[in-house]
Amino acid sequence: MISIKSDYEIELMKKAGKIVGDTHNYLKKYIKPGITTKKIEQLAYDYIVSHEATPSFYHLYGFPGAICTSINEEVVHGIPSNRKLKEGDIITLDIGACYKGYHGDSAWTYAVGKINKEKEYLLQYTEAALYEGLSVIKDGVHLGDVSHAIEKYAKEHHLGVVRELVGHGIGNQVHEDPDVPNYGKEKTGPILKAGMTIAVEPMLTSGKRYVAELDDDWTIVTEDNKPSAHFEHTVLVTKDGYTILTKR
Repeated sequence: MISIKSDYEIELMKKAGKIVGDTHNYLKKYIKPGITTKKIEQLAYDYIVSHEATPSFYHLYGFPGAICTSINEEVVHGIPSNRKLKEGDIITLDIGACYKGYHGDSAWTYAVGKINKEKEYLLQYTEAALYEGLSVIKDGVHLGDVSHAIEKYAKEHHLGVVRELVGHGIGNQVHEDPDVPNYGKEKTGPILKAGMTIAVEPMLTSGKRYVAELDDDWTIVTEDNKPSAHFEHTVLVTKDGYTILTKR
């Protein structure tokens, strides 16, 4: 069942979302060659906790980290470690924060120093695909319209659309109904209603769409080792559109 949030719940989610967006902004200046993903995680953890929240992903389903740090061909669920970022890498930081029992969730892919044209193109159009999907959200719209808008835009720009991973509803749980795929048909799926909260998150690749899981049982990578980007916002469905809760 897809829950419709009360005004009180929405206020808590706005606070959680602001903490997530602010954490991203705080971390940007640290994303440089030589820093480890473990250090980035620690900075994120300390920032979230200092704002009276807790990292949503810490031990979620057994995940061994406070945030996800996915580099280059890693699509999602990269585990923070002593790996150092290098000039030309891209890194996705997937960050969640829980404030008084309610969650915000946002992923963003960043350039490490100067990146090549392939990665620049991937980041530009994956971020744009997120906003293409968001642009159709409002009360009364089928969820399939959102999914279709993302897929159509990605294919127009010759990017692979990962199908095994999807966005999701969010609230007092990180993952709630409904699933929010990045592909689909118009006029299908659940009908969005004002007060619903969803995390929309295109995960696109510069090669083929196929992915595999590493032996750590968490990290998902592209099968062809081509780079992947991931952009995500938590949004509130409104009568006339949507409100981004994880503004940066």
